[in-house]
Amino acid sequence: MERARYFLAAIETGSLRAAAAKCGVSQPALGQQIALLEEELDVVLLTRSRHGVRPTPAGQSLVEPLARLVAAEDAVRQTAMEASGVYRGRVQIGGVSVTTETIIAPVVGRLRERHPGLRFTVREGASAAIEAAVLDGELDFGVVTMPDEPAAPGLRRIPLMSTPVGVCLRVDHPLAGRDHVHWRDIETWPIVTMRTGTVMWDVLHRHVASPDVVVQAMSARGVQLMVAEGAGIGVLARFDPPRDIPDVTWLPLRDAPPVHVCLTQRRDGRPSPSALIVRRLIRARAGELAGRRPAPQRRRNA
Repeated sequence: MERARYFLAAIETGSLRAAAAKCGVSQPALGQQIALLEEELDVVLLTRSRHGVRPTPAGQSLVEPLARLVAAEDAVRQTAMEASGVYRGRVQIGGVSVTTETIIAPVVGRLRERHPGLRFTVREGASAAIEAAVLDGELDFGVVTMPDEPAAPGLRRIPLMSTPVGVCLRVDHPLAGRDHVHWRDIETWPIVTMRTGTVMWDVLHRHVASPDVVVQAMSARGVQLMVAEGAGIGVLARFDPPRDIPDVTWLPLRDAPPVHVCLTQRRDGRPSPSALIVRRLIRARAGELAGRRPAPQRRRNA
């Protein structure tokens, strides 16, 4: 069944690398398991090229029956777990401020509605601190903005979504009339951004040699509130805009790389059934955000 899941992920994504990221395994491991499935069924399932993978005629004919098998197994497991009350455990989640606000908080609401017996703990901190807590076993997993440094041995990062980096401004700011800005445009303005040690702090200092940072905020919302009060220009990744901070707009930084959000977990740990439920909801919420984000444009928050 696990090999069938890997095969279906490869068909869905068209790439062994993307399928491995989706399934949370290494690319060689996923490729090996698909090869074993081909050997077990005595058919060639995939054709591989530099453009990715696609199903052979035999592989295409097996997509639907294998998908039914996987769906049936999922239904059996879910029914069994609900009947045995396994959703009554406690799940410990970590996140940076922006993922806590936009991804984890909505998931918490869904958990209370769908699984009232499940308990959870949410810890907020910088990406590095959250990953350290996951590695130490203090958290089941974290939802963080991905640092430039490779993951520590023993940690796995599963990509969830990417979001552009830009600046938030008061609508009466001289730069607010533009469609976008560049790093050079903000070098002489006072900057409001996240505190030292965060991914946004690193992004800013990697592109601006000596930024005039006037506020180091603890959260993305703190940055936006300071901008609304006229403290300076905020440097932030774009997520859902707050609805209660008026007169603030967001512009893309054209020459800034996007920020990647990932789910981080221990490599050697086996998530509990309750943790798997929470993780599934988090991935679904990230997919909602990635799918509905409008094209960057100047706007006024309502």
